[in-house]
Amino acid sequence: MKDKNFINSALKVIEIESKAVKSLSNQIESDFDDLCTKILDTKGKLILMGIGKSGHIAQKISATLSSTGTSSFFIHPTEAAHGDLGMISKKDAILILSNSGETKEIIEILPALKRSTPNIFTLTNNNQSTIAKAGKINLVINADEEACPLDLAPTSSTTIALVFGDALAIALLEARGFGKDDFAKSHPAGQLGKKLTTLVQDLAVMHEKAPVVDQATFLKDALMEVTEKKLGVTLVTHNKKITGIFTDGDLRRCLNNEVDLNKTPIKDVMTANFKSIKSNALAIDAADMMEKNKIFSLVVNSSTNKGDSIGLITMHQLLEAGII
Repeated sequence: MKDKNFINSALKVIEIESKAVKSLSNQIESDFDDLCTKILDTKGKLILMGIGKSGHIAQKISATLSSTGTSSFFIHPTEAAHGDLGMISKKDAILILSNSGETKEIIEILPALKRSTPNIFTLTNNNQSTIAKAGKINLVINADEEACPLDLAPTSSTTIALVFGDALAIALLEARGFGKDDFAKSHPAGQLGKKLTTLVQDLAVMHEKAPVVDQATFLKDALMEVTEKKLGVTLVTHNKKITGIFTDGDLRRCLNNEVDLNKTPIKDVMTANFKSIKSNALAIDAADMMEKNKIFSLVVNSSTNKGDSIGLITMHQLLEAGII
């Protein structure tokens, strides 16, 4: 065991598989366009099939497709032969993964699959194989070398199949115009769901809870509002519209310039050029805006433009909610 260099072995595998992935870009041809078009035209679901390692990859591809706008599920070929063929309708399409194209369990059910739907597509490494010839569209991808030194365990071949599946899912996502709101519908739980469903107004300090002063307020009185609301900042308004923001940075500048706190209206020292976000925007977008502009608080404006819903959202609130 001491003579084994595990790191060198790992690096060799990574190098072989990275070369296989890079070579995949040269194997994407016009039949990929044809496949995407056919899938987009499919009225039913896209069913994935495969045996062994190809079956595991097919399941992952199916899951990715379903979460990115292409309705899909996986059927195991053996289960299909024992009743699950009843799940397939004429409106569905089938994408079969078989590296060799000669997987016995799939070949045995090809006649039944053809009766279930005319829309059969295949992904193999041999366009002359039995399964490839059964497909209305057959795509061929090859890995020049498996990372397994015995050339037995599927490694590079399954990696490029997985990458192919991601490429297919994203190409379809972009064609459908699938966006964040669509993604959120199928990911309501967990950290990802929180980022895609939490709105600014769900976290922000809004309405009477927000620190707000009129722009004619003297600086000394404005500081009382900052202290009371404990956010280190206050909104400045005129006729119910936000005209500026006063932050701890503005206060430091006032003190450095020896500004008279009793006689200076806050409009003279506020930041009039401030960043804002709508109350119905996603909280993750507020986080992106803060990080981009290197600020720690953001003005929240009414989504109706009527000035009836204003407030503040801070980096601390986003951190506390687990958005970032």
